[in-house]
Amino acid sequence: MLTLDKVYRAACVLKEAIRQTDIIPASDLKAGSQIYLKTENLQVTGSFKVRGAYYKISQLSEEEKARGVIACSAGNHAQGVALAATKSGIRSLICLPDGAPISKVEATKRYGAEVCLVPGVYDDAYNKAIELRDTCGYTFIHPFNDPDVIAGQGTIGLEILNQLDDVDSVVVPIGGGGLIAGVAYAIKQLKPNVRVYGVQAAGAPSMYESVRKNRLSALDKVSTIADGIAVKQPGDLTYELCKQYVDDVVTVTDDEISSAILTLMEKYKMVAEGAGAVSVAAAMFGKIPTEGQKVCCIVSGGNIDVTILSRVIKRGLLMSGRNYAMTIELPDKPGQLSHVSQIVSTLGANVIAVHHERASEGSDVTGCFLRIEIETRNFDHIQQIRNQLIAEGFKLI
Repeated sequence: MLTLDKVYRAACVLKEAIRQTDIIPASDLKAGSQIYLKTENLQVTGSFKVRGAYYKISQLSEEEKARGVIACSAGNHAQGVALAATKSGIRSLICLPDGAPISKVEATKRYGAEVCLVPGVYDDAYNKAIELRDTCGYTFIHPFNDPDVIAGQGTIGLEILNQLDDVDSVVVPIGGGGLIAGVAYAIKQLKPNVRVYGVQAAGAPSMYESVRKNRLSALDKVSTIADGIAVKQPGDLTYELCKQYVDDVVTVTDDEISSAILTLMEKYKMVAEGAGAVSVAAAMFGKIPTEGQKVCCIVSGGNIDVTILSRVIKRGLLMSGRNYAMTIELPDKPGQLSHVSQIVSTLGANVIAVHHERASEGSDVTGCFLRIEIETRNFDHIQQIRNQLIAEGFKLI
């Protein structure tokens, strides 16, 4: 059902609706590697999802269009379907999990769709969409388990090979598997020696578990900041394509994802959502081989909710040794805070929070605890400060 010709046809259709996103070098992401970023976070609607949604809707019959379309989504597919349906003059209804970021919900409405919020996660929204399809007669646009949708996502693979013809490996985020199925299929048909790696959040490893167990597997629950790939079960079609064309699937933690988001913002001035940053996290933290290779990481989306962005940045700072909190036990007498501050300042760190309290039961009656939070350069800098404090007689808790 999926052919290379279909992927090329999708590329022709999509010229009227999407942009060919740039590939930018990011060699300082990891020493000894040539890493590049495929910036689908700068795509129309802020995500690659518009590719598959638009191509699928372009292939519908007039009868299917007349019934209107329905879709389920964690947010990005919703926007793609809404945009494509509105441009084609088709009514659209999108089922979204009620925990979807507000920014994605509001954007879906702005693109012209009706929204139905469903308690739970993506899989609950899927069940509701199928129920409404059966009762109301809508045409269902699957977010990943559909040959036309997969072909649309596969156009990214064609673009990568055109833009970076000597690429050694491509790193792809995985939720339900539509993106990696299309990209891996297109790349392996044209350049089978190019390796394709998939990345999932450790809190939602449905494809990872399926590949490891050699059977389609469903998770009991998912929990990750990468809401765009929080899928309990991949599609049967995407699973089979991954098993055939993907070289390996790895996972990254939420802390690693947060660190990748922060790095993309600081070094490359790019905003990525959690799902979009997992490929970068895999490269940064050595989950895939990158040494001496030309590696392309697909940054699949940039629709992060600003309300959680500050928390993600905080986690990223902690993971990269840029922020550190320590508790010091010391005598409760004048000058102690000044002495600690002087050490921290002399070593080039910055105190951003201070909490002082009297010693508790079991401690010296004349003692106290000083908890300070500091901004630092890296983990080596933290250790330098700790060592100096200990050398000058302070007791770190």
